[in-house]
Amino acid sequence: MKHINHIFFDLDHTLWDFETNSDIAFNTIFEKHNVKVDLQKFLNYYRGINQKYWKLYRDEKITKEDLRVGRLKDTFKIIKFDASSSLIDNLSVDYIEYLPNNNQLFEGTHELLDYLKPNYQMHIITNGFNEVQSKKLRNSGLNQYFNQIITSEEAGVKKPNPHIFNYALNKANALSSESIMIGDNWEADIMGAKNVGLDVIFCNFNKEPVSENIKSVSLLSEIKKYL
Repeated sequence: MKHINHIFFDLDHTLWDFETNSDIAFNTIFEKHNVKVDLQKFLNYYRGINQKYWKLYRDEKITKEDLRVGRLKDTFKIIKFDASSSLIDNLSVDYIEYLPNNNQLFEGTHELLDYLKPNYQMHIITNGFNEVQSKKLRNSGLNQYFNQIITSEEAGVKKPNPHIFNYALNKANALSSESIMIGDNWEADIMGAKNVGLDVIFCNFNKEPVSENIKSVSLLSEIKKYL
C-alpha cells in the first residue's frame, strides 16, 4: 500500500484494552465506596448497557452526562441494587478519574506502532472524552507515536459523522486518498471512514463475518501484512 502516508487509529477497543481497564476501575471504585455487589454480575450487564449508551451518544440522542450516569443507573436497576443518586454521581466521577490509571493494551500494540512509525504519520480519532483520552495516551506511553489526536468533543461531532473524518484530515494535512482508518467498530470506524474515501482495516477481534473487500485482522500484528 505504497500510496498510504497517514494512518488514523481508533483508541478504545482497538489499541487500548477498554474492557480490562474498565473492569479494574470498577473494582477500585466499588471498594472505595463500599458498594456491596457481585462485581462480575455487575460487569456482565454493564458491558452491554454501556455499548447501548455509547450508540445513543454517537447518534447524538443523549448527552455526555446522560451517558456517564445512565449506564450506571440502568445496571444497578437490573441487578436490583438500590443505589442513591449521590452514590451514582460519585461513582460516575470516580470512574472517569480512575479509568486512565489502568493501561492494559492489546497484545502487540507497541510492537506494531514501533514498526509503523518510521514510515507513516499516525493519528488518533476517538469518540472518547477529551480529559480521559489524553490521560490514557499519556499514561500508556502511546503519546509518542501520534502526530494529531482528534476527539469528538473537539470536532463537535462523533464518528461515523463524516465531519469528524474531514476535520481529522484537515488537521493532519492529509488527503483521504493517502489515508487509512484502523478501528474495531464497524459502523463508527469502518463505514464512517470508508464513506469519506479513506481506506480501512477492520480490527475484527471477535472474528465476525465481513465483506470480502474489507481488510480484516483478528490480531494487531496482522496489520503488518497490509502496511
